[in-house]
Amino acid sequence: MIAAISDQPLDVAAHEAAVVHPAAGATVSFAGVVRDHDGGRSVTELEYVGHPTAQALVEEIAAEFAARPEVHAVAISHRVGLLAIGDVALACAVSTSHRGQAFAACAELVDEVKARLPIWKRQVFTDGAEEWVACP
Repeated sequence: MIAAISDQPLDVAAHEAAVVHPAAGATVSFAGVVRDHDGGRSVTELEYVGHPTAQALVEEIAAEFAARPEVHAVAISHRVGLLAIGDVALACAVSTSHRGQAFAACAELVDEVKARLPIWKRQVFTDGAEEWVACP
């Protein structure tokens, strides 16, 4: 299981490899990528800042999903620091026996991380303005 907060680039393929399991018939991965716009405004970069409890909480979330009977393995990482357009900010992968379970578990995992993980996002816009987006 991978459950990490990292200031290093995230590798989605490494997350997929981490959830390989002989009973798995499906692996679904997700890459949350920094885009060049938000709310109709052009974005030049993002900065993510994690609360000191973020590592423990991402481990807790991963363990909760790994404990589900339909889930064989989970890997999830959130990046912190300054990110450029196209960088992966959130990487995760889930393996299950069947594709429907894998898609559902991965989608729920992403939603749970976004709802609970104490990470703030600072967006920098092309006009020089910046905006902090509150965490949970």
